[in-house]
Amino acid sequence: MDAMGPRQAAPGRAESPEERADRRWNELLQEVRVVQTGVQILFGFLLTVVFTPRFATLPPGDKTLYVVTVLLGAATTGTLIAPVTFHRFLTGHRLKPETVVWASRLALAGIVLLLATVTSALLLILRIAMDDAAVPWVVAGLVAWFLFSWFALPAWARHRHSAAGRPSEG
Repeated sequence: MDAMGPRQAAPGRAESPEERADRRWNELLQEVRVVQTGVQILFGFLLTVVFTPRFATLPPGDKTLYVVTVLLGAATTGTLIAPVTFHRFLTGHRLKPETVVWASRLALAGIVLLLATVTSALLLILRIAMDDAAVPWVVAGLVAWFLFSWFALPAWARHRHSAAGRPSEG
């Protein structure tokens, strides 16, 4: 026990380390649910493409891109499901704070894989739907937007508020 007693908490919150871990776990679970739903819909659609008549007419490069996209979708799905299995394996072992840290890392890895999956899917779809010369520029613009809104903007906000003296939860 330290000088702050058993309920040491960040300023503004009166919660124990266990309560903090429970809160952070619930927040993470809600985030993963949102991302998982989108990934499962995208992956489901990707799985059906190979069974359409148009698939047989695709050039070999587009078929390879399709396989890469499906593999990325499977990796994304698996990585975003991993926090649940991680929690299930560690439940009851008094490792909730550690579970939250690892599950958070897995969720972030899943988001990075989602970026790769969406990029690959966009390349595949837009190569078929548009003039080939414009596709790399359109996809690059969308990837730049995703990088900005998913990573750069939150990193900037975190840095800005950390610099203002507000503690970070990590």
